[in-house]
Amino acid sequence: MKRTKEQSRKRIHLRIRKKVNGTAERPRLSVYRSNNAIYCQLINDHAGHTLASASSIGMKGANIAQATEVGKMIAERAKAAGIQNVVFDRGGYLYHGRVKALADGAREGGLQF
Repeated sequence: MKRTKEQSRKRIHLRIRKKVNGTAERPRLSVYRSNNAIYCQLINDHAGHTLASASSIGMKGANIAQATEVGKMIAERAKAAGIQNVVFDRGGYLYHGRVKALADGAREGGLQF
């Protein structure tokens, strides 16, 4: 049976998650990309808590511009929570396009990863 694109992405994401782990000092910046929006969360995996989140729902403009703004938004919320360093979890997506734009926006906002 042939794998679908979503099944392949899930396999890649599980492989990434074996190596990437978020802590209270350095949470995981997790990205989810749908056809309509892009979402990200800062997650403390040891406690199982989401520390901050941001999404492009309700934003106007092009997809890349929205992703950059979401990256800046999550960086602001991370600073408010006292977080400087994160580990980036691309969620099984290629580091390209909207995912890369989100990461660049978060770096512009002051997050280090």
